[in-house]
Amino acid sequence: MPKIIKMEHIHIGSLIRCELRKQNRSNRWLSEQLSLNPRTINKIFLKRDIDTNQLYRISKVLKTDFFSYYSQALQL
Repeated sequence: MPKIIKMEHIHIGSLIRCELRKQNRSNRWLSEQLSLNPRTINKIFLKRDIDTNQLYRISKVLKTDFFSYYSQALQL
């Protein structure tokens, strides 16, 4: 049975960081893929929410649908 996620429990920055680690990729790698400063990547990890365009770009680079966390929360 899928895990139910409530909107208030979604911390997208943490989810991005976890996926990056799961893929054994570095912050520097992600910053290069997104053409962002490595410090900006660290700031993204601290964010509870994020701009949709930026989330789309991160999803493409990491080949992970981060929007699905929000879609699942909408189904409650």
